[in-house]
Amino acid sequence: MAGVLLGGKALQAQELPSALLDSHHARLEAGPVGEHRVYFEGSTDGLKSLVVGSLALKPGQQPHSPHTHADEEIIAVFEGTGEITMDGRSSDIGPGTVMYAAPYCLHGLRNTGSTSLMIYYFKWIAKRL
Repeated sequence: MAGVLLGGKALQAQELPSALLDSHHARLEAGPVGEHRVYFEGSTDGLKSLVVGSLALKPGQQPHSPHTHADEEIIAVFEGTGEITMDGRSSDIGPGTVMYAAPYCLHGLRNTGSTSLMIYYFKWIAKRL
């Protein structure tokens, strides 16, 4: 199926179709730490689970404490400055920084700047063949 810009909100489905979404079509979850958007959430032909989202994290905030999960995850930083902790080691981050966390890798994120920290994240669990 060809990708199309959909008029509805974020795609949530058992099996995600090909699609093109902008931030106005993502599911917005505004909270005390910032604005979280979920673009896609569901399974695909090759993945048991896929979640794609963004977070505009307010200064001084973290979305949650460092944690682990079964998903593989990529975080890409687009704006602002912060800190990512992986397996107990902290690193400063800024625009252009990309993190990959393998399943069950302890990791966390915190905004250390004076403006929003804008990240996009991609989480997935592969289907076992």
